[in-house]
Amino acid sequence: MEPLIRTALRTVPLLTATACLALALTGCASEDGPAQARKTPSASTSPKPAPALSAAQARDVITRYSKINNEANADRDRRLLDTVEDGPLYAMSLSDYTETEGLPAKDREPYKAWSYDVTSAKLYIPRLPSGQERWFATALSDRQGKGPSRLAVFAERPQHKRWEMVSVVDLDSPKLPKIALDRDGYATAVAADGNKKLAAGANLLRTAVLDNFATGGTNTGTKVFSPTEASKRQIKVHDETGSRFGNQASTVFEAAPNRYEDAYALKTTDGGALILFSHTHTQTDTVANSGLQLNPGKDDRAWLHDVPRTSIRSTFVCNDAATVPAKAEPSRLIGYTCARTNASGPPVPTQLHRA
Repeated sequence: MEPLIRTALRTVPLLTATACLALALTGCASEDGPAQARKTPSASTSPKPAPALSAAQARDVITRYSKINNEANADRDRRLLDTVEDGPLYAMSLSDYTETEGLPAKDREPYKAWSYDVTSAKLYIPRLPSGQERWFATALSDRQGKGPSRLAVFAERPQHKRWEMVSVVDLDSPKLPKIALDRDGYATAVAADGNKKLAAGANLLRTAVLDNFATGGTNTGTKVFSPTEASKRQIKVHDETGSRFGNQASTVFEAAPNRYEDAYALKTTDGGALILFSHTHTQTDTVANSGLQLNPGKDDRAWLHDVPRTSIRSTFVCNDAATVPAKAEPSRLIGYTCARTNASGPPVPTQLHRA
């Protein structure tokens, strides 16, 4: 989907709408390889694995994505979108289509075409051993002449013989992590989990993010992450959403089964890593007694169909990005993007609804 900005919760009073996470969605310096991050010479004399693709090919992948994404979004063509997106990003884009189709035609905003500026894109193309899934990361801007605002991951789908965007994260700052590059300008992929050279892996980062939503970071979140705009925003979601109904209803955040366990990691110049991963969580709003009800708003119509509920459980799929140090220090959450992908709940009893 077109570039997303989905990092905040809309807080809505009881009897008007449920709260949901706002939707955010959905070049190189040389022809021979990306050269935007700080280069670190390689001391190895053994043959290097081949890069996932060339810089020129990566730019072509990004250009193709922008073109087909626009065509798909114009008609909400899910089949066409499936040719350029996969994984959590595709799920998030479909949720945007679904929510839009739940709105009356008069409330749907006209679609505006867009494109990523490939001339300013920062490419992080790793060298990968033969047989390993090919992928690359890139920092992108959808406005020419402006600094990067998103980190994205493209992965090759050999069965379809094409590259697809699988993840995109909205950044809080245009200041990018310093990715280590070799003499040819290519990055080094490292293990995202089980890596003893890193202070944390993707699984621990995911647990910490979930804890930020569930407890405000009490158990894991504030121990794994140092305070950043992204981590503080997640904690704010927990604090403000959990108390917005007062004593009339409660809100509980919980971890949910995560279909998207792939994580991508690149070595940084300080010996740490940039790790991009995904998580899934739920938000359950429940009235305090049988005399109250939750009335869906227009943005909830696609899932809840204007039917008052006694409880509403929303599911969110999110992409996250964090920098992890090599030594035992807190990591930094540098951005995240979420989209509601489902909502359901029991309707109020008929007699109460009629009353």
